[in-house]
Amino acid sequence: IITSLVFLLMVVTFPISGWFALKIVPTYERMIIFRLGRIRAPQGPGMVLLLPFIDHWQRVDLRTRAFNVPPCKLISKDGAVISMGADVQFRVWDPVLSVMMVKDLIAATRMTAQNAMTKTLVKKSLREIQVEKLRIGEQLLLEINDMTKSWGLEVDRVELSMESVLQPPQENLTGPLATVPPMPGLEGLDGTIQQLAAHLFSNTLALAGSRTGASETADSTETVNEVEPPTPPVLAAASSAWRKPSVDELLSAVEPVLSEALVGQVGASYQVNIILPSGSRSTYFIDLSSGSGRAGRGVPEGSPDVILEVAEKDLQDLFLGDLRPLSAYMSGRLQVKGDLHLALKLEELVKAMKQRR
Repeated sequence: IITSLVFLLMVVTFPISGWFALKIVPTYERMIIFRLGRIRAPQGPGMVLLLPFIDHWQRVDLRTRAFNVPPCKLISKDGAVISMGADVQFRVWDPVLSVMMVKDLIAATRMTAQNAMTKTLVKKSLREIQVEKLRIGEQLLLEINDMTKSWGLEVDRVELSMESVLQPPQENLTGPLATVPPMPGLEGLDGTIQQLAAHLFSNTLALAGSRTGASETADSTETVNEVEPPTPPVLAAASSAWRKPSVDELLSAVEPVLSEALVGQVGASYQVNIILPSGSRSTYFIDLSSGSGRAGRGVPEGSPDVILEVAEKDLQDLFLGDLRPLSAYMSGRLQVKGDLHLALKLEELVKAMKQRR
């Protein structure tokens, strides 16, 4: 009855109602109409008649479209941290399902593609990702289609794009980076920063042990498996044996190893911003760009090549293993800004500190 009355009203008010009731649908589109809440068969292409007040409609584009998966940080099987994105091409093959099954088609497909990409790449090494990008893309295409076929959508192509390598694979590191055992809680940190923190922390513990007369405790270092998290008893014993090292104590472990030879090998300056509990910031620097190198409070002369920023409490927790550095790095609590290649040159500073020990 309602449909008949609306149709009669449209006829009486024609041709004025024709401007609102007649729609032109191109060949590459279909129109989905809900009449009194019930879906009808797809309409088009050509001219489609809509009944005012009781018809609600939506256009569906059948052409191939594309979107990109924003680059995200991933950890590969060999421990490399990479920034990986993807370009996805798709098309709608069933306009009714695309409207009925999902509200935001592109957002839902992007999330599905990102989850599938993450689950697949964490099982691959960095070399496999670089060499087998096409094959991995084909594998992702099949996995995404398994999820989206019920939405009336088909993915035609998935192309992976690697933005950058934030941390090299652990198995490819050489020198002190490969021989120094990981410290509890520092397994996920950037390789160079992890080794620097390990040496700084070890020197600080040796100083604290000599003051308390328990040097044999500082000389014995327990190696913790990277896969297994550190056990609470070890951390509890460590926390009770010494106080948390201050920033000045960590800096004092760097100053003795500065030399002209080290400056010639590194040739870069580093700024470390420490966020204090009061909200203010304390800035330190390690300048290895000229002379014999310098380290102290404040900013280096000129613009620093690498800037590290971390809260004082987070820095202490990182050294004591109370906070997983990988979580802090990924969440932004530990920030690394600047040239990553120059940041990796801190390996020379770590080597010099190890030789001095």
